[in-house]
Amino acid sequence: MALSPIKTCVLGVGLAGLTFHVPFVLALPELFTLTAVLERNPQTPGGKVQQRFGVTTKIHRTIEEVVNDTEVELVIVATPNDTHFPLAKAALEAGKHVLVDKPVTETVKEANELAAIAIAIAKGLVLYGYQNRRWDSDHLALKRLLSLPSSSPLSLGNLLEFESHYDRYRTGIRSSWKDSAGAVYDLGSHLLDQALKLFGRPARITAFIQNIRGVTKPEVDDMFTIYLHYSPGTPFSNQFTVLLRSHILSVKSPQLRYAIRGTKGMFTKYGLDTQEDQLKAMPTVSSILEPSYGQEPESIYGVVENIADDGVTITKTTWPSDAPGQYIGLFKNLAGAIRNNEELEMIELAYKSSAAGRTLEVSKL
Repeated sequence: MALSPIKTCVLGVGLAGLTFHVPFVLALPELFTLTAVLERNPQTPGGKVQQRFGVTTKIHRTIEEVVNDTEVELVIVATPNDTHFPLAKAALEAGKHVLVDKPVTETVKEANELAAIAIAIAKGLVLYGYQNRRWDSDHLALKRLLSLPSSSPLSLGNLLEFESHYDRYRTGIRSSWKDSAGAVYDLGSHLLDQALKLFGRPARITAFIQNIRGVTKPEVDDMFTIYLHYSPGTPFSNQFTVLLRSHILSVKSPQLRYAIRGTKGMFTKYGLDTQEDQLKAMPTVSSILEPSYGQEPESIYGVVENIADDGVTITKTTWPSDAPGQYIGLFKNLAGAIRNNEELEMIELAYKSSAAGRTLEVSKL
C-alpha cells in the first residue's frame, strides 16, 4: 500500500522558500503535500505562493500557529540564519520532522542541541540539513572523475591540491538577509560540506576571512580563503591540501569552479550549476521534471589534462557534466538519518583561525 504524502509547511516565502523549497514540494505530489506556509504579512489573500505558482494553501502568520497545526508533519525552515535554531527547536519539540536551510544553525552547540531533541522526542524524527549543492551538475561530474580507478588513462592519481571556488563580482549589497549573514555561512557552508563529504575530516585548518568592500558592517565577511590540511594517509599517502575560496570582486566570466591537481593529471572547471537560474525563471514546477532541467551547457564542461609516461606530453580531454544537476534528489532522500554538523564546526574554526592569524588543529572524532 502506498504511503500518504508528507504534509509540509514551509517557513518563509522569500528567495529560499519560493526558489529552493516550495517548487520541489509541489513537483513531488507522491511524496509531499504543501499544507501551509508561514508568511507573516501576506499582501494578498493567497499570499506569495498563490502569486508565484497559482496554488492555494493555508497561511500561518506565527510559528505558534504552525506547531499547533496537527496536520503538519514536516516543517521546512527557509528563514534568516539567526532564526533557524528557535524555529527548528519549536518544530521538533512539537514532534514534527524538520528540514533546515544551510547552515542548520549558527553554532555547533545549537545544532547538537537540535539533534539531541530530535533523538529524545521520538525515534525516527528527522532533522535534515539542506545541502543542495551535493546535487550540482559540476559536483556530480567531479565525483565521477574522482571515482576512476588509478589504471584509467584519465585518472588524476593521488590528489595533491583540491581548489574549489564560489566567486562572483558584486560591488554593492542586495536587499537580502543573506548579505548580512556573511560569505562563509552563505557559500562557505556549501564548499566545506562538499569537501568533508569527499575527503573526510582534516588535521588542521587555516582561514583568511575579510570584508573587502566595506559596504556593510565590518564584521560581515564578503570573501574568504580556507585551507584544510590533511596528513599523509588521510585520504592519500601524500600530504594533501584543500583550498576553498569565495571572492566578491572577481572579474571573470565564467568564474573558476575547480582546479584540482594530482600526481597524474589536473582537472579544471569553469562555470556554475544552472539549477538556481532555472528555478527562478521556470514557468511551472513541472519544469523540474523535464529532461532539460539541470543540464549544463557544453561550453562550461571541465577539462582533464594528463601527463604521459615520458613526463613531457600532456593530453587534454573534455570531461562532460553529463549527469544533470538534481536538487530533487535531496527531497527524495529527506527520510534519511539525522546528518552530522561537521561543516558548522569548520566554519567556527575558520573564524577563529582568521581572527588569531594562525593555523588551528582539528580534533579527532
